[in-house]
Amino acid sequence: MTPTPADRARPPALDLHADPGRPRVMGILNVTPDSFSDGGLWGDAESAVAHGLEMRAAGADLVDVGGESTRPGAVRPPLGEELDRVLPVVAALAESGVAVSVDTMRAEVARAAVDAGAVMVNDVSGGLADPDILGVVAATGAAYVAMHWRAHSDRMQSLASYDGSGGVVAAVCDELGQRLAAIDDAGLPRERVVLDPGLGFAKTAEHNWQLLRAWPELQTLGLPLLLGASRKSFLGSLLADEEGEPRPPTGREHAHAALVALLAPRVWGFRVHDVAATRDALAVAARLADGAGRGVGHGAGHGAGHGVGHE
Repeated sequence: MTPTPADRARPPALDLHADPGRPRVMGILNVTPDSFSDGGLWGDAESAVAHGLEMRAAGADLVDVGGESTRPGAVRPPLGEELDRVLPVVAALAESGVAVSVDTMRAEVARAAVDAGAVMVNDVSGGLADPDILGVVAATGAAYVAMHWRAHSDRMQSLASYDGSGGVVAAVCDELGQRLAAIDDAGLPRERVVLDPGLGFAKTAEHNWQLLRAWPELQTLGLPLLLGASRKSFLGSLLADEEGEPRPPTGREHAHAALVALLAPRVWGFRVHDVAATRDALAVAARLADGAGRGVGHGAGHGAGHGVGHE
């Protein structure tokens, strides 16, 4: 007999405010053909599950499974295709004891993924793409990431304009505040909510740097903050060669590790492609900060996301 969702051995609900001694690490698992860095690498469920288990072994607290690319210009897959991509992977990882986040903007996918064992919904639209998703998450008990977002990938960069007082930082804070009001209206408790400023989503490279410099202002929103900077194009532009050609995505990892180490004291979690490099950067940051060496090594604090404390 096929186990029902209630019969599965799944990780417990996330306590976002427990202290594992370091920021959480959310490993990115794109089961898509067209994501900007790893599209097509984990296109079948078997290889995707194997990679998810590898990330957990490397020290990921959460594995974020996504079936829709959100790179600039990407076209949305049909609902059925997104479900077919993510559900087998979510179910298999959850059954293996991995704390799984589902990266989706659709209420139907969120509901099915939580039924399959996901403990977090990472919604890059913050409920704007599908307002029903807020009520779905509220009813499930899952944690929720609300990201700053203005439009789908096919036109988001045309909206990268922040001409009001305070520029991009003030706009992101204000628009995330509007998302929090909608979250409150849906009955989703704030203790289950994480915010993400949405680097690269309707933002230029300079907008991204301005947000990173102003991180303390984002903290005034009063909720945990997730940072998704891994391998993004603003790092590629920073590392461009003499001809102005941006560094390819896989060559941006050292710069990302530097960013992780610099921002570690202020960030709830990092959404990353390379879990091991991120854990190394966090170990360095922790050792410098207090001399205790908390989080040293990929195995230290393993399982911190599984009951004590996801791109």
